[in-house]
Amino acid sequence: MDQKILMIVTNADQLDGKHETGLWLQEFVEPATEFQEAGYEVVAASPKGGRPPIDPNSYSNRLPKVWDGVMKPIDKTVPLAEVDPTEFSGIFLCGGHGTMVDFPENDELEELLRHFLTEGKVIGAVCHGPAGFVGVEDHNGQPLVEGKTITGFTNEEEKETGLDSVVSFMLEDRLKEAGAEFDSGDAFSDHVVSDDPFVTGQNPQSSLSTAQKMLELLKNR
Repeated sequence: MDQKILMIVTNADQLDGKHETGLWLQEFVEPATEFQEAGYEVVAASPKGGRPPIDPNSYSNRLPKVWDGVMKPIDKTVPLAEVDPTEFSGIFLCGGHGTMVDFPENDELEELLRHFLTEGKVIGAVCHGPAGFVGVEDHNGQPLVEGKTITGFTNEEEKETGLDSVVSFMLEDRLKEAGAEFDSGDAFSDHVVSDDPFVTGQNPQSSLSTAQKMLELLKNR
């Protein structure tokens, strides 16, 4: 199997016409850097393909200074419908509020996730990335995350952003409704949960450690 990791990003640039959104940059840059340094090729995909919108609030001086090689995969992402999942060792769903728009109940994403689950490959996600698990069923018709311990952007954190009245659902609530055991840490603190094959991070602060934990699981495959 090729040493490749598939990173999924959003195409949505608006929440409600008033709130600009997109990919939360840290949640791509830090994991992609970590994956590349570990010897993996990173391929980025999105529901529609092309260059994803970047949430303007996510630009930060804390991000790595050398972006050229790291950012290249999102210059032109592959449409989900054109992805061959057999080429990849793992999948990683990046966050940003845009994912709340175009990740849930996405047929192409569901098909990809079902492949990774069925083949026992590692499935990573951070912050709002687990929105991609919403509405997804495994090959037995059960919710993808049923009985799994995972984390993601919490109700508390959503309320602190002031977007709890803007998003169409609360991620923590929806994951619990799908049968997941939702495990949260302190608001906006680094918190990662590993429940093989899932590795999930709670928020942007968890981006790096989520990728590191995912690499640990990949080593044991």
